[in-house]
This record gives sequence, C-alpha cells and structure tokens, in this order.
Amino acid sequence: MKSLGKKIRLLRHQKGWSQEDVAKRLDISIPAFSKIETGITDINLSRLEQISTLFDMSVVQLLTFNDLEQEQKFVNELEVVNKKLTDREIEIIDLQKKVIELFEELRHNKATA
Repeated sequence: MKSLGKKIRLLRHQKGWSQEDVAKRLDISIPAFSKIETGITDINLSRLEQISTLFDMSVVQLLTFNDLEQEQKFVNELEVVNKKLTDREIEIIDLQKKVIELFEELRHNKATA
C-alpha cells in the first residue's frame, strides 16, 4: 500500500493540490487522506475508484502508474550498463583476435622449424 500511497502523493503534487484539497474532493478528513498517502490505511475498491476518477485515470492506470523521473533514471542506468556491455564485448572480440593471431604465429613458426 505504501507504493500506491506514493503514487497518489506524486499525482497530487503534479496537480498542485494540497492534502486538504484532495480530502475535500474525496469527502474525507485530512488525516484519513494522509493515512492513505502514507500507506497506513488500506484502500477499498470504491475509494480506489474515487481516487482514480479524481486524477482522470482508470483504476488499472492508477495501480500501474509510474513516476516518469524514476522510469527515466532506470532507462539511463540501463543505457550505461548496455554501453559497458558493448565495450566488454569489443574487448573480448579484440582478445579473441589476438589469441588467433598468436596461435597462427605459433603454428607458422612450428611449421618452418
């Protein structure tokens, strides 16, 4: 529930709403809404539908909503890891070429000896 609460808090901040604004729209007390955001209170389906409607999304969208900054951070990290992997693959290919060259050189030296 904490994850859902964080999503709700993020959506609230994106709208520029205070906890009081959202609590009034949901017709609940500010402490009750605060408990939803902090994950202290479990959200029933009707409240979940009410919150998703408030933020103009479906319940599924609300449950699967991700912070774009967090997603971008993961994408950036993935790009860095992919770059490192590509660099390592190039190093491995270069080492394989050197091993083949040394093997050919040894074979050639053995044949001429």
